[in-house]
Amino acid sequence: MDFELPEDHDAIVATVRRVVETEIAPALGAYETSGEFPYPIIRRMGEAGLFGAAFPEALGGTDAGFFAVVAIAEELSRLAPEFGYAMNQQSMTCPLTILNWGSNAQSERFVPDLIAGRAIGMFALSEPGGGSDAAGAMKTTARRHGDSYRLNGSKQWITFANACDTGLLFAKTDPAAGHAGISAFVVEPKRRPGYAAHPIAMSGLSNCLRSCAVFLDDFEVAVENRLGGEGEGFRIAMNALEYGRLTVAARLTGLAQACFEHAVAYCRSRVIRGRPLGEYQMIQQLIADMAADVPAARALTWKAAWCMQTGRPATRAAAQAKYFAGKVARQAAQGAAEIFAGYALADDYPIKKITAYVNMLTVGEGTPNVQRILLAEDALGIKPADRHPVKKPARGDLRR
Repeated sequence: MDFELPEDHDAIVATVRRVVETEIAPALGAYETSGEFPYPIIRRMGEAGLFGAAFPEALGGTDAGFFAVVAIAEELSRLAPEFGYAMNQQSMTCPLTILNWGSNAQSERFVPDLIAGRAIGMFALSEPGGGSDAAGAMKTTARRHGDSYRLNGSKQWITFANACDTGLLFAKTDPAAGHAGISAFVVEPKRRPGYAAHPIAMSGLSNCLRSCAVFLDDFEVAVENRLGGEGEGFRIAMNALEYGRLTVAARLTGLAQACFEHAVAYCRSRVIRGRPLGEYQMIQQLIADMAADVPAARALTWKAAWCMQTGRPATRAAAQAKYFAGKVARQAAQGAAEIFAGYALADDYPIKKITAYVNMLTVGEGTPNVQRILLAEDALGIKPADRHPVKKPARGDLRR
């Protein structure tokens, strides 16, 4: 197993820092106050190549690979966790799924604008009745009428849904068929009536980059926008979540790294009873745990990236990375909260916001219990995690 990072790894990380310092940090406060979606920032991120690492140059990507995806997602979440969302909607779970499962025509039509930040993406799977059992709880239907489908139902916790130009949405074309009755669609909410998205109040998270409740009332989608065949939607969704877990694991690692760095700095500057806080052994234990755990989470995330980069099955590795990085980030946030004490609750200090994003990300792309089931059944031989063939991107002539 070769974890040799790309030669341009440091340059990629430096690009993320530059974008945060010059584009995000100066403007974020105004967007958070107004609640307006930060379209210009997303576009600047796209222009800087932050969303295109896993995509061929023919589609506007950089072809830098999955290690670059991890580096970008981790550094972005370390510095500006609000914008970590975009690594899924503008990169992995939305456009990469179109690339992996769609036709060349669909890839050429939708992917370039998504990874360039010119179009805003989304991934609409979860519903009010269930997120961890998305297939079993799915009530949204898609009925075919000639050359189009009419979608009715609702979705929940759909990030960027209120700004979406091009997104993925899953619905049952055959409600009686269970998992096999789910189909995937590329939807264009701003082009058709019958779509409404309402941001959900979530204290501690961004006021301009929102998760939403989505309502569909005879929302029309052209047959040519179906991704794959009827009944393939569940396979498509599970594959998409695998890539999403890679970015979520990297984002959680970035948040844990931020906790570690803030805790170390505070321990050096805070004086208690005439001594720096860091000289107390119980505080040192918290620091030592972070110092060991964060690199371990990063290594598991790199392993998942390596599997994807080399075309190996990655279901197990992605679940391990997401599950472990979630544990590490929660422990790091709790350790930082103990170190900062009352200041961990203050808006002027970073720990409160970091903790909110840690709590959100441990749920996204599969709760800890979902990962436990997947990993335990794999270990016990009940259901091998890597049982599915690797899905090869439908790139065809795009690489030429």
